[in-house]
Amino acid sequence: MVRIAIRECEDSCSSDGDCASTSSGYKDSDKEDDCCAKAAQSAKTKKRPCQRHIQSAKSRFQPTLDALGCICRALFALNLESCCVKGQNTQRESCRSSAGINSPRPSSAISIEHAKGDGCCSFASPDTCKEPVEPDCKRGCFGPAKDSSDGKSKPSILSTSCAKKCCSETSKPAKIVATSDSCCSGGSCLKEKEISGAAASEVHLDLEKGFLGGEHVVLSIQGMTCTGCETKLERTLANISGISKVKTSLVLSRAEFDVNMAQISIDEAVVRLQKATGFQCQKLSQVGHELKILSSSVSEKLPEQLPLGILSINSTTDANLRIAYDPQVIGARDIVEKAFNQQLKLAPNDPDPLISTSNKHVWQVGLATLMSACLTVPVLVLAWAPLPAREIIYGSVSLVLATIIQIFIAGPFYVAALKSLIFARVIEMDLLIVLSTSAAYSFSVVAFALLVAGKPLSTGEFFETSTLLVTLIMSGRFITALARQKAIESISIRSLQQSTAMLVEGDGTGTRDIDVRLLQYGDIFRVMPEAKVVTDGTVISGDSEIDESMITGESSLVTKRKGSPAIAGSVNGLGTLDVRLTRLCDDNTISTIANMVDEAKLSKPKMQEIADRIAGYFVPVVIVITIITCVVWIAVGIAIQKKSSSDAAIQAVTYAIAVLIISCPCAIGLAVPMVIVIAGGVAADKGVIFKSADTIEAAKNVTHVVFDKTGTLTMGHLSVEETRYVDGLMEDIKPILLGLVTGIKHPVSQAVAEHLQSLGVSPAPVLDIQSLPGKGVLGKWNGNEIRAGNASWTQTTSLPELEQFVTSDSTVLCFTVNKTLQAVYALRDTLRPEAAHVVLTLRAKGVSVSIVSGDETGAVQKTAESLGIRPSNALSRCSPADKQAHIQTLKTSSANSTILFLGDGTNDAIALASADIGVHMSEGTDVARSAADVVLTHADLRGVLVLMALSRKALRRIMFNFAWSFAYNLFAILLAAGAFVNFRVPPAFAGVGEIVSVLPVIAIAVGLRWAKFSA
Repeated sequence: MVRIAIRECEDSCSSDGDCASTSSGYKDSDKEDDCCAKAAQSAKTKKRPCQRHIQSAKSRFQPTLDALGCICRALFALNLESCCVKGQNTQRESCRSSAGINSPRPSSAISIEHAKGDGCCSFASPDTCKEPVEPDCKRGCFGPAKDSSDGKSKPSILSTSCAKKCCSETSKPAKIVATSDSCCSGGSCLKEKEISGAAASEVHLDLEKGFLGGEHVVLSIQGMTCTGCETKLERTLANISGISKVKTSLVLSRAEFDVNMAQISIDEAVVRLQKATGFQCQKLSQVGHELKILSSSVSEKLPEQLPLGILSINSTTDANLRIAYDPQVIGARDIVEKAFNQQLKLAPNDPDPLISTSNKHVWQVGLATLMSACLTVPVLVLAWAPLPAREIIYGSVSLVLATIIQIFIAGPFYVAALKSLIFARVIEMDLLIVLSTSAAYSFSVVAFALLVAGKPLSTGEFFETSTLLVTLIMSGRFITALARQKAIESISIRSLQQSTAMLVEGDGTGTRDIDVRLLQYGDIFRVMPEAKVVTDGTVISGDSEIDESMITGESSLVTKRKGSPAIAGSVNGLGTLDVRLTRLCDDNTISTIANMVDEAKLSKPKMQEIADRIAGYFVPVVIVITIITCVVWIAVGIAIQKKSSSDAAIQAVTYAIAVLIISCPCAIGLAVPMVIVIAGGVAADKGVIFKSADTIEAAKNVTHVVFDKTGTLTMGHLSVEETRYVDGLMEDIKPILLGLVTGIKHPVSQAVAEHLQSLGVSPAPVLDIQSLPGKGVLGKWNGNEIRAGNASWTQTTSLPELEQFVTSDSTVLCFTVNKTLQAVYALRDTLRPEAAHVVLTLRAKGVSVSIVSGDETGAVQKTAESLGIRPSNALSRCSPADKQAHIQTLKTSSANSTILFLGDGTNDAIALASADIGVHMSEGTDVARSAADVVLTHADLRGVLVLMALSRKALRRIMFNFAWSFAYNLFAILLAAGAFVNFRVPPAFAGVGEIVSVLPVIAIAVGLRWAKFSA
């Protein structure tokens, strides 16, 4: 911070006219502390900044430093200097040496063990801490951090460092033990040996969040087949201490949760989960940038001291190496070709983990089904074919084959059912399969034993029932898994990612094809005609038209020329483009959208809670019905059909087995998540990204839509229509105003800056620039307070110079110096072409429409009039707090109101969070910058209509699925139980029930892909 202040001092002194009084006549109020007015020797020789510049730097960067907490360890790990060690770059070797080849590294975190010198001054020489450093250093070294939510200071969990002045200690909430091997001699600095009972190797430091005692884990789960499996998974995770925020998905075969590293390690949690559930769990990487290297390509042992920029090297399950690296420091190609003085080879690219896990599960179930069918066919032939009477021989062969099926094919059902009962205390569908197949198999074994003993039963043995039952159950699960997998593949966004790129080399004349994983910052890649854009970048040469519909939903072609952004996954037209890479493939628009869609798929709407509750009671109820069916048929067989007790019992058992098998809760469990998964993919194709499944459920109930004006209802490309300067100070004012608004992202500031730049104006240096949402921009110029913003904030509303502007339909920007009006800019924007249609359609659906804007009254009312919105629903001069208050008023005005707010993200964060549904209108690669519930990847208001229409269609399909599940199970159970006397389902064919019940649910959900959405 001091260095920034020194640089600003030097820049200020070197620029003409900055130190002297200007021609405009404004007094330099800080002249007594001016960096040029002070002794030059003190400022330049001692390298001390003036008080004005140090205060300016402090006001801009102190909140950031407070939020970060101590970053010394992170700086050491990245081979950078810190406030505690100046110029000790050579100490990085000690830092690296502690990160072993197999040291784990979590996402977005830097392990404390990676800076194993311990203490923020750990690499300092013994006298380092004796030298006073910057006065505010103590706030950067585990000092009090500000809570971003309320702005209040609170003690950092890591609150100790050097005991010297440079890192003074402020509080000690964590348990710290000082040891003799302190980083500074004499025990001046403390070494963290234990933090809240956690080993040092399990504690991580996040640069944004400070100390973290946990890590977010994503697991790919193999072996889930029904809702009972998901319930078992969820309950098992909930019962493991140290695990919180559990999310599971049957459709995605995925689980996410947070692990408290002080209570349990990730590996231990995964082992316990696998033991309790019987599922195969694979941890999915959350590190942003990794390379998977073939271990066979490593000819020499990799050094323990990792090259700069490489964070960790770990072994994978397939005996390869996974290298985590910082792409800002070292590129992927440099790692493979140069970093280890040997040529490494990339392992085959891993497909989308969601699809690869699903494929593996489908193949395993398919193989088991095939084996079961091969073993079942001979049993069916021996039972049903007209063969010579050799009952004992045929029975012996059938017994052997049925036993193999029962142990190796049906065996996993036993394990899963028992683990569910013991560990998760869940009665799931596997228990129904176990009871039914065990009953059929056990009865057949007893009947065969009696046959061998010469006391055959009247019904004989029926091994074909148990074997065919298992085969049909496996067939149903295979077809269901295959259908689910194909449905997921059909909406996979990651499939848009290309696997190879054409890298431009040297002077631009040569190219070569490389794996996209080897792209690095600074690269230029070529996009040939009709080829996909590999990753996000900026066009540096060439002209073409690109189809971005699969990313943004925009159907028309977009012209691209030098300086235009190129979006990953979009399809080039007939031209050739050279594009400079701006985002790597695992962090580009495709990855960002895919991650957001996956997050929505993992969330569960309220309707899912109802389905889970029903599915939880389903199996116990079916077991009760089975017992009742068995008892009733024994009574009917003896009392009405006049059968013997054994014959009546055998008949009752066959009915009971059929009831157990034909009932299927899977359709109930898949009714909601299958539709949510497909709806998320369909919405993404339309340029609408849901971040939560609750939004899909709530959007159909929207009663009031609130629009921001500038950049939302209007194009956001303002142009300066008229200007007025007070006291003829035009030439003096322009550079100051340009210096104030340059770099500000608000459309008004951008328009004024572009206007002034087009006039050839150069910006004057302005300090302490602050952008105030809903108000304007504040800064200091030569000690004078300057403002550029709306008339209300600049306190110029009542001035006569503003009267004609305020009452017009223009957007007004007022520029003041020391609260004195100096210039007025009138800007004009144009409505989006679809705005009138969207507002008219919403009103036709009975949805109220409002406008809230920080703009002047005349401009807001003119916009409302053009769109047919009532003047009372058009609010002007609104600050972010005013927008929030209006939304709260709308929410409380009616008990059943659902408020949707649509803004472009400029000054709209509070309103987006306050509304029931916050919609952020984004542009291409900007999709990740909003905390809204929904993101429109293309600036088109019709996305709101798509959102509401998709919600209605999705909910209709969910209700149909519920109705079908109920109707199927009711009819199927009555049929299997013998309620229809003249027709029944034999136990051997009851296994077909899963196919009949689940396939329609999947088909109805997938049908959403071809639904029409009027916009």
